[in-house]
Amino acid sequence: MKNGSKLVRVLIVGMIVLAATLCASAASVSARSSHPRAKSSRITENARVQKRLSQQRHSRRLVRASVRTGTHRRFSEHFATSSFADDQTFGDVAAGEDPIVRRAAIDALGNMNGTVVAIDPSDGRILAMVNQRLALSAGAIPCSTIKVPVALAALSENLVTKDSMVMLSKHWGMTLTQALAHSNNAYFETVGRRLGFEKYSYYAHQFGLGELAGWDIPGEHLGTFPSTPLEEKLGGVGKMCSFGESISMTPLQLGALLAAIANGGTLYYLQHPTSLDELVSFQPRVKRHLDIGPLVPQIAEGMAGAVQYGTARSLRWSFSEEPVLGKTGTCSNNAGTRYGWFGSFANTEFGRIVVVVFLQGGRPTFGPKAAELTGHFYRNLEDNNFFDSKPTLKPASTAGMDNIGLH
Repeated sequence: MKNGSKLVRVLIVGMIVLAATLCASAASVSARSSHPRAKSSRITENARVQKRLSQQRHSRRLVRASVRTGTHRRFSEHFATSSFADDQTFGDVAAGEDPIVRRAAIDALGNMNGTVVAIDPSDGRILAMVNQRLALSAGAIPCSTIKVPVALAALSENLVTKDSMVMLSKHWGMTLTQALAHSNNAYFETVGRRLGFEKYSYYAHQFGLGELAGWDIPGEHLGTFPSTPLEEKLGGVGKMCSFGESISMTPLQLGALLAAIANGGTLYYLQHPTSLDELVSFQPRVKRHLDIGPLVPQIAEGMAGAVQYGTARSLRWSFSEEPVLGKTGTCSNNAGTRYGWFGSFANTEFGRIVVVVFLQGGRPTFGPKAAELTGHFYRNLEDNNFFDSKPTLKPASTAGMDNIGLH
C-alpha cells in the first residue's frame, strides 16, 4: 500500500505541474493575443506607405498621360485652324508679277496655310503675292513683329540706343540689339511703358498701321489700331508693344514698313500690277517720307542678329549667301488660331527685296517656321540668279548699312 500511495502522490504532483504549465502557456498566448501592437503596427504602417506610394505612382501616371494628351492645364491650348492648305493660289491675279519671284514664293510656301508677299523696296512694286485672299484680308495680331516699329519709335524719342542697357531686373538688363535678336518681351514691355500710348499711337500711324498700305488694290483691308490703350489689367501699353495685343496688322502693312527701312525712309504705297500694260506704265507713289534714315543702322544689327543667332536662325539652314535682316512673330488668338510671322529683306550687293511670310494654323505654325520658309524662298531666287541679274544703285540714305558688319 505504501508503494501504491507514493505512486498516486507522484501522479498527482505530475498532473499539477502539467496543469500549471498548460495554464502558463495559455496565459502567454492570451497575453500576446491581447497586445498585438508591435507586429500589427508594422503591418499597418507598411500598408499606409504602400498606399501612399501607390497614390503617387498613379498621380505621376496621370501627369504623364496629361502631358501626352494635352489635358493638363499647362497643355490646354487647342487649335481649330489647320496649318495646311491645298488651294493657296486659287483666285490669284498674277499677270503683272515677276515670274521668277512668284515661282520661288509658291515653292517655298508649299502646302502651308499662309501667304507670301515680295516687294521691291526701291519703288513699292509688289513683285509677287501668293494667296492674295489672305494677304489682303483684315490681318491678324502682329505678335513680336510689332517690336520693329516700337524700336523705331523708342529710337526716335531718344529713349534707347542700340547699345544702351535697359535694366529688366535689379541685376540684369539688355540692349536693343539683343532684344530684337532674341525677341525679348520684357524689354519691349519696359520700353513701351516709357514710350506711352500717345507717342506709340503717333509713330504707329506714321509707320502705316491702321491705314491702307496699297494703292487701289481691290479687296485690301486696313487692319486696326485702337484709339485707346489696352486696359492695364490686360497688360496695358506694355503688352501692345511686346505682342501687338489689340492691334490687327496686314502682311502688306508690315511689308511697306520693312520696305521703308530697307530704302532708308521712303514709305511707298504698294502697287500690284495685274497686267502687262499696268507693269509697263508703272509709276512709284510716295505716301510720305519717314525720318528714320539715321536710325536704320541701329535696328539693323538686331534684325541681322535675329537671322544669324536669334529667333530666325532657321532661315540659314537653306540660305546664307547674302545677308538677311528680319523679325519673327508667334502668338495665338482666342478662337484657336496660331500665327507665324516673318518679315525680312535681303541686303544684297545688287539691291534689296522685302519678303513677308504670314502663316496661320495650329501647332506647326510659328515664327521660326515662317523664317525657315523664307530661307527656301531666298534659296530659290539664288538658284535662279535673281540677286545678280539686275544690278541697281543703292539709295544714298542707306549707304551706312554697309558698315554694320553684315557682309
